Parts: sequence; C-alpha cells; structure tokens
Amino acid sequence: MASAPPPLRVLCIHGYRQNGGSFREKTGALRKLLKKHAELVHVDAPHRVAAAAAARSAPEEEELDRSADDDSRGWWFSDVQARTFDARQRSEKSLGLDASVSAVRDAVKDLGPFDGILGFSQGAALVPMLCSLHQQNQEPEFRFRFAIVVAGFRSACEEHQKFYDAALSIPSLHVFGLEDRVIPAAMSRELLPSFRDPQVLTHPGGHFVPAASAHRQTYHDFLKRFQ
Repeated sequence: MASAPPPLRVLCIHGYRQNGGSFREKTGALRKLLKKHAELVHVDAPHRVAAAAAARSAPEEEELDRSADDDSRGWWFSDVQARTFDARQRSEKSLGLDASVSAVRDAVKDLGPFDGILGFSQGAALVPMLCSLHQQNQEPEFRFRFAIVVAGFRSACEEHQKFYDAALSIPSLHVFGLEDRVIPAAMSRELLPSFRDPQVLTHPGGHFVPAASAHRQTYHDFLKRFQ
C-alpha cells in the first residue's frame, strides 16, 4: 500500500493586532481539519502596535481581534503619524512594509521551505504583495506554490498599487464571510481580479477563518493539487 504524501508546509500570516501565537490558537480548528494535508507554521509581524495606538484604531478594528494582548502586532501602518491601521484608509504612503517583507524573507530562510502561504485580514492583504514581488523577480525566496487568502482585500495605499499591475499566476483560494463587518465581502471580491483563475469559498459568518466540516472538501480538494 502506498504511503500517504507528507503534509504540505504552509506559512501563516496573521491579522492586524494579532501575533503568531494568538493566530495559531485561532486556527486550531483549521489545523485539526487539515492535519493530514498541511502543517501550519505561524510567524510574528515585526511591528508592535502600542496600546495607545490600538485605542485609536477604527471601530471595526476593535472587532478584528478582541483578544489582542500586549504583544499586538501589524504588518504596516496606514496612518504614518499615528502608527495605526485601517483597511479603508486611503493614503499616499504607508509605514513598515519593507520590514515586514524582510521578516517574511527571514522566516522562509529559517523555518522553510514552504509549499504555500496563508494570510488572514491584513496578513491576507500582504500575501498578494509577497507573491507580486516574487513574480516580478524581486524576491526569489518567495517560491510559494499556492496561496490561501482569508478575508483579504486590496490595500488602499497609493504606493502599494504597483503590486496589482499584473494578475498573479499563483493558484489561490479566497475565503471570506458574507457577514464580515471588518472586511466586507465586497472588499474581498475586489481583490479577486488580482489573481488568475482564483477559487472562492464563502461562508455565512463574519471575520474569522472558517473550519467547519462543510468547508473540509473545498480545502482538501485545493491542497491535493499540490501533494
């Protein structure tokens, strides 16, 4: 009898005001659902979100992670002066993205190799940026074979629009909730044209990573393509 293929290794990129540890806890059900197919490896964003800055976050960000602890982190700030992030905030410049790209590069070097990448919320918005850098031959280390984007969106920052110039060829699964009040489904749908042939999984809930039995087959069918 042929042995089962080894699980795929997936780098996990948490949301704003989370960290690798808290996101690992929140993806416990997903890890259980995918245990035969994928090993999820969680990393921290390099930027700490100060308590005062968190208090100034937009109301919807308060819902983003009610359990955020003293080690709240983010991948970039949309408000350069206040060092806060709001997915809807339009700005010309951001703060911190280069350090986050370096942090992911270090994670790939120290913890990889990885077959794929999974991002949630702000982390899901970072994923297409990383994939774009690889596709543009700027980051050869980001050789991910697939991407899972949960509650993703296009960055509203003007300097980030270069990441959406060409559709990404990496196979992708986009997951979002129809009742998400933090990143509405419409924002997640706006990201879809940035990928070629994106696969979509919607769920009736809000801002979280779904892992019910009803979602098992979609996840499994997507991952089996790479085992």
